[in-house]
Amino acid sequence: MEKSHKIIYCIYILIWIIMAINPKYPEDWLLENILVFLFFPFVLWSDIKYKYTLLSIFFLLIFASLHSLGSHFTYAQMEYFNFITQFFGFERNHFDRVVHFLFGLLVFRILFEIITVYSNSVKSSLFFTFSLVVCIATIYELLEWLAAVTFYPELGMAFLGTQGDIWDAHKDTLLACIGAFINIIFYRSYKKLWSLKR
Repeated sequence: MEKSHKIIYCIYILIWIIMAINPKYPEDWLLENILVFLFFPFVLWSDIKYKYTLLSIFFLLIFASLHSLGSHFTYAQMEYFNFITQFFGFERNHFDRVVHFLFGLLVFRILFEIITVYSNSVKSSLFFTFSLVVCIATIYELLEWLAAVTFYPELGMAFLGTQGDIWDAHKDTLLACIGAFINIIFYRSYKKLWSLKR
């Protein structure tokens, strides 16, 4: 593994530790971080196997750091986003919406690098990567709901972050899809990446 990748992983671990100190709702923090406990070792292993580009790792760092911030304050009550809520006169804190959008936008590239190894063309790689983002975003919403009602029903609204919006899960999934689709606009860039990874 390249030194630059190790540095980025160390930066993330430092951010994660800081955000793990005295979270607003410890039970909610634990639920939000179950996937981190599961997937961080997988990312390290897959980086060795697939040799991710530095840009993909950096994008993942941004997304994972924002997730750590959201799990510290809860997505619905991320206080550093309140000024945007007040400035635009929103009725809810849209930090969770931004992070779902950034999931599709930023995680797309690293998934593309994995799929490219098993794909015969850049178009099929883009198609399957987009499909994978849609599946992950949808499955996450289902797991989020299932975890809330199973383990901590009293944390339901804090964990789910619906903020009174019955269509919250649908909108979050749509934003992840939009973020993923933006990547497809950069077809030429991904064509070069596909050639490089092949």
